[in-house]
Amino acid sequence: MKPLVGKAQYQGIGRMSSLGAMPPTPPERSPSRDSQDSMEDYWSEVKNIQEDCQGATEEAMERGSIDEVELEEAWLHEAGLSTLVSGTAGEGPAEALLSTLTRSQAAMVKKRLDNYTQTMRKRNKQPMRHVRDVFSTPDSSPVEPLPPPLSPNGQIGPKLPHRTPTRGVPSPVFQSAEETCVSEYDPSEYILSFDVPYSDGVTGHRNGKGCQDCQRIRKDDKDLPTFQIIKPKLGLTRVYDLSSEDMKKIGYFALIELTTFYDGLGIELKRNRVVRSKTRESGIFGVPLTTLLENDQKKLPGSRVPLVFKKLLSKLEQTGLQTEGILRVPGSASRVKQLRQELESKFYEDRFDWEQVRHNDAAGLLKMFIRELPQPLLTLQHLPAFAAAQNISSPKHQIQALHLLIMLLPEPNRDTLKALLEFLRKVVANEEKNRMSMWNVSMIVAPNLFTVRGKNVRQEEMAGAAGAANMVRLLITHQDLLWTVPCFLISHVRKMSEATAQKKTPSSDKSKRKLLRRRHTEREKERSELTDLRDGVIRVHAPLHAKVSMAMQLDSKTKARDVMARFDYENGRGTLSTSRKQKQQFLFEVGGNIGERCLEPETLLLNVYRANPHCEWVLKHRTT
Repeated sequence: MKPLVGKAQYQGIGRMSSLGAMPPTPPERSPSRDSQDSMEDYWSEVKNIQEDCQGATEEAMERGSIDEVELEEAWLHEAGLSTLVSGTAGEGPAEALLSTLTRSQAAMVKKRLDNYTQTMRKRNKQPMRHVRDVFSTPDSSPVEPLPPPLSPNGQIGPKLPHRTPTRGVPSPVFQSAEETCVSEYDPSEYILSFDVPYSDGVTGHRNGKGCQDCQRIRKDDKDLPTFQIIKPKLGLTRVYDLSSEDMKKIGYFALIELTTFYDGLGIELKRNRVVRSKTRESGIFGVPLTTLLENDQKKLPGSRVPLVFKKLLSKLEQTGLQTEGILRVPGSASRVKQLRQELESKFYEDRFDWEQVRHNDAAGLLKMFIRELPQPLLTLQHLPAFAAAQNISSPKHQIQALHLLIMLLPEPNRDTLKALLEFLRKVVANEEKNRMSMWNVSMIVAPNLFTVRGKNVRQEEMAGAAGAANMVRLLITHQDLLWTVPCFLISHVRKMSEATAQKKTPSSDKSKRKLLRRRHTEREKERSELTDLRDGVIRVHAPLHAKVSMAMQLDSKTKARDVMARFDYENGRGTLSTSRKQKQQFLFEVGGNIGERCLEPETLLLNVYRANPHCEWVLKHRTT
């Protein structure tokens, strides 16, 4: 290690700790000693990575500058707006998606599309669709307000131009009666609301005014920031509570919102170029996550995390959590190489002997698996955005940026990352025995997450990854928050579904007659149901119960767990009080303005009923 570089990096870590980055240290270890050891761990891990990369073939992946037209086209495609440049107006979700955007989000889309148009003109290639075909306002005038977004309770909110962004403490209307008054919160605690787009909270930056959240930073903070979540009126929604199709739409809006959010903070959202190259179709190491999961699902249907990855984590959890220096102390290079070869040839045949694997060798295989993925776990295109988040001064804004980035990750990457973070949280929980603090773990994991396979590890790049260790700490500590879907993104999806349904028109007389017959049948069905269902009464379907259907009157206190308990009670699964403990089945809202959403047991159903009056209520098992 070069002394000057090490000193510079140590000062950088000290700067991050002034923002509340350094976790509490054991009494017998001073903070300076803990930081110094972390840096030694970090540079030791860098050395291991460099040695592992020696002789590796250069992959056909390019980083750095990317063609401007290609950049904008890739952005529009990932945001679900590819039809704006292809010229196929009215096809796909683009038109419905645009109708749901806030004013600042619409301005960002207009900016990206306008940039694409101008760049294409410079190339003497007239684009098939001009920005004015989508946004009718002239370039010099402000963006006209779009239809208002869906509010958290499902009602149409106030017109966007008159909406005042939430600053400081959220409105008390979103808090339950049991919540503590937020006007007297701890200065180290941040109030986080999922009701309003995060970009609305950084308008102060955009307008050259001060940001209340940034002004709250204290240089004497020693602990990670804590967040008080304002519970949404429609209940909390985890990533795995939504259907894959709904999460795909969430990704569209998350990218638009992240770009708008970064623009408000004065951060340019860069992307890396991804060039497709030949990858392995079988095996374990160096195989794309999607290919691994396709192969795993043949063996174990429903697999969401690669089986070998889960097995490595399980091995470490069973025998290595209390081992001193786990993750830090490297295993034998020759043993790890031999174990890798055996895994490749024996794992899928169930002939691999896991008893022979030592703790440190398993940790080495785990890190090797992550590093050798053809595409980084955080994805090549979004690595710059993850790296840029470390330069955000406000811990609250950092969390908001990470929150949107997690929503952007492809499903296999997000699920695999969550499995890794859950394991790392267990490692830190055993710090007294394994001597691995949060900071130690983060400094070791960061180079493995932020290093691209096949590229020489330059020292300046690794210096940047040292700052990313703070991002790893936030990911580990706040993973439950980060895997909760913001309700303002779900509101976008609901409004988009409603707009799409309104735009669906029959293309021929035959289809028109068919549609009219179907609508007549649906109205008759609704009339028959209304004869027995009053306002606020729902009919819950439970195909796995003996009593498959039940009408229930909702009031302001009815929760999803009450429906679950009622069905268990009616089907003779115990008393009303004991049946509440049985949570094998969950209540879902299906259809209407959402694909499918699993409701948390504490969700107030009357709010969901008002937000999605045309949905079906189904009691069933989770698909995961």
